[in-house]
Amino acid sequence: MGGRGLFDLENHFAFYGAYHSNPVNIFIHTLFVWPILFTSLVLLYFTPSLLNFPAGVYHGFLFNFGFVFTVIYALYYVGLDKKAGSLAALLCVLCWVGASVLASRLGFSLAWKVVLAGQLFCWTGQFIGHGVFEKRAPALLDNLVQAFLMAPFFVLLEVLQTAFGYEPYPGFHANVKEKIEANIKEWQEEKQKKQS
Repeated sequence: MGGRGLFDLENHFAFYGAYHSNPVNIFIHTLFVWPILFTSLVLLYFTPSLLNFPAGVYHGFLFNFGFVFTVIYALYYVGLDKKAGSLAALLCVLCWVGASVLASRLGFSLAWKVVLAGQLFCWTGQFIGHGVFEKRAPALLDNLVQAFLMAPFFVLLEVLQTAFGYEPYPGFHANVKEKIEANIKEWQEEKQKKQS
């Protein structure tokens, strides 16, 4: 079951899970990953529109880079898993709508300050989660695309699994757990070699 390569949910989730095995770190990420996406969309609201509307048809939403990233994230999440991915896609669209409304009301001069404060707060929390609780560098140091593109989906998938026992397909979590344990064991062995 599952996809291949870019759509191999099992391997991607195992990679993510190997960097997020401590419950406190997982909780911190659950709180802060989606706000990072949201505040990024607030800032991307101020990028140039890729589609100009006729005069008098302005509706407050711009088809700019924020919209493009939202569509990419949404489609990719649905490609990873239709059920959880559809929920993640809906959350992405809601974030885009909310970010657009907030950005249009704040204006750039105030919005970038709100975004900066939000990003600093959320990133600091995540780095504390990794440094203090996980005791392992964040995944973004080893795979930047995986960390930024997939983190919101994996946080949602973690919540769905914990709260509702959701599994994309039978055996998914058992396979992922096995791969996570192997990844962590490999990392610990490499760490010991470097220390000796």
